Amino acid sequence: GSDAAGEQAQEEEAEDRLKEHMDNLLDRSTKTRLAALQGLRLAFSSRTLSEFLLERRLTLTDSLEKCLKKGKGEEQALAGTVLTLLCLQMGSGPEGEEAFRSMKPLLVSILTDSMASPGARQSCATALGMCCYIAAGDLE
Repeated sequence: GSDAAGEQAQEEEAEDRLKEHMDNLLDRSTKTRLAALQGLRLAFSSRTLSEFLLERRLTLTDSLEKCLKKGKGEEQALAGTVLTLLCLQMGSGPEGEEAFRSMKPLLVSILTDSMASPGARQSCATALGMCCYIAAGDLE
């Protein structure tokens, strides 16, 4: 019994940290947003969170969109990486396709922007390719 209770407590603590990271994506401080993106990257790459993310995907994609639009260099690169991991977490269902469809124009815009940092462009290219492979419903 105590093992199950301990696991439940750990799960709730991890979800609370994820919610905090998601909230911090909208912070005024670039440093805080970068830390939040790094926390999300680590969480998304280390465990399956599809149920948790299903309920929060719109909020998260909106926040990532803001990071990609308003951020520079490292922030854009991290946001692209988190978006790729989000697509992996969401999978090939309608939710993943919806997230990809909404972010595709922005990813293409950054990718083709010669003034964007090489790291941001590379991250957006990877996100575009991976999300297209995983979640694009239209074969074009």
